[in-house]
Amino acid sequence: MLSFILYKTPQKYFKAFDTHYSLINLKQVKVISACILVLALFARLIGVLFYAETSRIPNYDEYSLSNWIQLLGSGLFWSVSSYILNVQKNSLTQRKITVFLFILFQLLISLGISYTVSHHNTKNTLTMLLVGILVVSIFFVIELREIIFISIFLALAFIFAIVFPKIALEEKLINIIAGVTLSFILFCFSRHTYQSRSAHFIKIKELEEKNEEIALLNTQKTNILSFVAHDLRGPLNNIDALSSLMLLENEDNAEAKMIQSSASQAKNIINDLIEGIKQGDDDFKKEEISLNDLLQQIVKKWKINSDRLINFTLPEEETFIMANPSKLERVLDNLISNALKFSPKSTAIKVNLYQEENHAVVGIQDFGIGINQNMQNYIFDQFSKAGRKGLLGEKSIGLGLYISKQLIEKHGGSIQFTSEQNQGTTFTIKLPIA
Repeated sequence: MLSFILYKTPQKYFKAFDTHYSLINLKQVKVISACILVLALFARLIGVLFYAETSRIPNYDEYSLSNWIQLLGSGLFWSVSSYILNVQKNSLTQRKITVFLFILFQLLISLGISYTVSHHNTKNTLTMLLVGILVVSIFFVIELREIIFISIFLALAFIFAIVFPKIALEEKLINIIAGVTLSFILFCFSRHTYQSRSAHFIKIKELEEKNEEIALLNTQKTNILSFVAHDLRGPLNNIDALSSLMLLENEDNAEAKMIQSSASQAKNIINDLIEGIKQGDDDFKKEEISLNDLLQQIVKKWKINSDRLINFTLPEEETFIMANPSKLERVLDNLISNALKFSPKSTAIKVNLYQEENHAVVGIQDFGIGINQNMQNYIFDQFSKAGRKGLLGEKSIGLGLYISKQLIEKHGGSIQFTSEQNQGTTFTIKLPIA
């Protein structure tokens, strides 16, 4: 209980918390003072229109005086809070003083209304004072020293209000007990509001700090991957070139073939890493292309560079799409490469193009080992744990399909697959027709 009452915002976050909520408190002053002003104007209008009736109300002069105080006070606080909020370089002190004085004003007019309505025996009618206490404790975030002063001030004002009325001593004692009780309620409610708002603010700040740390780590990771990927390309190109020279001298050099194959696999991995790093880049220009022509070029390249059978079918009509040719070629290359990698040499793969409503559809089908059911949910994840070695031991780092999905979605399309273990896999790409 003591820790709840004496709670303070940790020093690390106190300044930010104090600055943030002093501004919110001032905005609350503007809103609540505007509400009081409207209600007071309405009450004054009723008094003017029905003066004969309202003037017969007991303690009418006190009501009238209270109404004028509400009008002038709320108008003043609305003007001051509006002015401070509109000034760009308003100080923390200006905000806090305005809020502090408004809280005292709010409690005093609430007490004044209860005092008048109850015929100077406040314990009889505490509704308006309770409303004032709830408004202060719910809508304002108040520091410990300030709420102690405000609570004592309210208790003294309550006690002072019942000194002059001609009521029995026991009634005055009951009023004193009620005043002290209400002041304590105000204090406890306000401390609860302060603690909950402070705890919420700290959680937000801690999340922001964590997000900044994560962003920094991601930047460092990206920089490291980019540096490693780019710096490895040079040596691998040299190795590839030397192995090509060795094969020119002797086409049957098994060691040279192995070196060239390994260098090629390593370059593909590096290309995947670089592409993965570039996924956040905005440099993605599209142009209108013939998907028929692009697919013909890609399939022709694969037929020349491999001894595998590729069954390729095209529609009679030309299919035009808006695309980035190099990025789309990378996706298709990756899917054809996977189809060949995960199917036996003795089987063909199918590549076909057709139109479906206002979309161009590319299907790439193999009749290989398929994708295990428990791995299918992770196929498009970055560095997917569904990455596997090909039938000839080709390595994968689980980036290819992730990159393919990102690139297809940048084209405004979608990529899906169906697969059955030991029966094969079909990847289907849908792209909007230009």
